[in-house]
Amino acid sequence: MLGLGIIALWGAIPAGLALKLHPVATAITAAIGAILSAMLVVLFGDHVRSYLMRHHRRKDKKIEHSRIYRIWQLYGIIGLGLSAPLLTGAPLGTALGLALGTEPRRLLFWISIGIILWSMILTIIGVLGVSGIKAVMY
Repeated sequence: MLGLGIIALWGAIPAGLALKLHPVATAITAAIGAILSAMLVVLFGDHVRSYLMRHHRRKDKKIEHSRIYRIWQLYGIIGLGLSAPLLTGAPLGTALGLALGTEPRRLLFWISIGIILWSMILTIIGVLGVSGIKAVMY
């Protein structure tokens, strides 16, 4: 789950639950992986940021027209940090935050808070969903 958490938090938690891993272990491992990916983007900065921006930016839209930029304009670093792990993924959200000129330590703090929050929410939703399916099946 750590490796999948590095790539996509929202994919790691359902995968862990599907593999019948303990929900708390799944959430913690996926969150650690996502936080590691954000740290790598901060550490390797320009190279990773340019790669992510090049491969994930839509050709027809500029960053100023993206949902994450509107969140940045409305809510600043806190809004970006709390929403980016779910909307864009931790690595891309970190790269966008750095591209917008955010101080790396503050960005990493708020991205980490967002990752932990979304890990808990996604795990709870996943566990309740699996429980609901089991209740209907039996």
